[in-house]
Amino acid sequence: PISRSPTSREVLIHYSGAARLCTPVEAAQPHLMIPIVDLSVADSEKEISTRIRKACTTAGFFFLSGHGIPAATISTAFGASREFFELSPEVKQHCRANSNNRGWNPVGEETLNPEAQSKGDTKEGYYIGREVAAGSAEAALPLHGPNVWPDERRHPSLARWRDRMEAYYGELTTLARRLLPLFALALGLPRDTFLQPGYFDRPVALLRLLRYTSELSTPESGVLACGAHSDYGMFTLLTTDEVPGLQILVNEDGGESRWVDVPPRPGDFVVNIGDLLQRWSNDVFKSTVHRVVNYTATERYSMPFFFEPNFTCIVECFPQCCVDGHGNKIAPKHKPTTAGQYLLDRYNETHADFESQSSSPSKL
Repeated sequence: PISRSPTSREVLIHYSGAARLCTPVEAAQPHLMIPIVDLSVADSEKEISTRIRKACTTAGFFFLSGHGIPAATISTAFGASREFFELSPEVKQHCRANSNNRGWNPVGEETLNPEAQSKGDTKEGYYIGREVAAGSAEAALPLHGPNVWPDERRHPSLARWRDRMEAYYGELTTLARRLLPLFALALGLPRDTFLQPGYFDRPVALLRLLRYTSELSTPESGVLACGAHSDYGMFTLLTTDEVPGLQILVNEDGGESRWVDVPPRPGDFVVNIGDLLQRWSNDVFKSTVHRVVNYTATERYSMPFFFEPNFTCIVECFPQCCVDGHGNKIAPKHKPTTAGQYLLDRYNETHADFESQSSSPSKL
């Protein structure tokens, strides 16, 4: 059943035996639509994990509905994001990202596809991670430590800003942990695999607030709101405003690739898997390349939540994934690595600020 009425940008169709709201573009090519996984249905974990597996072995993306995070909480977080980005660059400079990748990155600081872009992404961002006390043993690890928070006393528009963002961060963390058993089952692993100590009990979990400028993208000249890339870690939970722009790279029959729009779906999350989950699965799950293209000349706001394993977690292919379709053993396609080292390598490739700061041993 459809739980809401179509918006002005949606139509109702029936596809694969189910009613679905989608854009006219999706309706014209239903085979390219992103799957929907609904957590509110009364199906078993095994049935839901089967849907997740299908999504992860095809598109690498799916919409998540029935997730349980109140719409008011999401709206409050978007409001707080806008309040910060409306501050002057001089004020935001006091919250500049530190060596642990917490805080504000100005427009153009990140270039997600350096080989194909003529300048940095036309967006600014703000990273918020799991709060780790300064001076603790865990704070000695890269990407760990206290968050960078704006001074709410000096800026009345940011009243309770930290409280609002931490409340949303907590909801996202709870949802991400709820998904871990489903991803384990989807891989054919014991349900509690990712719940074991050493995997996600101290995750590198980062909420990133993003504001895309109104500058039009021209991919042919290397100007993009967000350059083409795959995400780095386990999986990403993304919520956006109603402005389109997200695209994924899909392989069609015949081996050709093309960009397909992922339309906004109010109230739902977009979930995509990252490189580390692809490595764990021996490339059975797909960490799909995606980008953001501004073709509306309007600002766009989004909030991705990157849920990554513990920094010291060893990532190597699970034996259950080292078999072919006939049950024969196959070799792992990736060498073992740690989650932390992989993340550091990727941040160094794409963040100008992070590269200059992480080169200083005293700041690690």
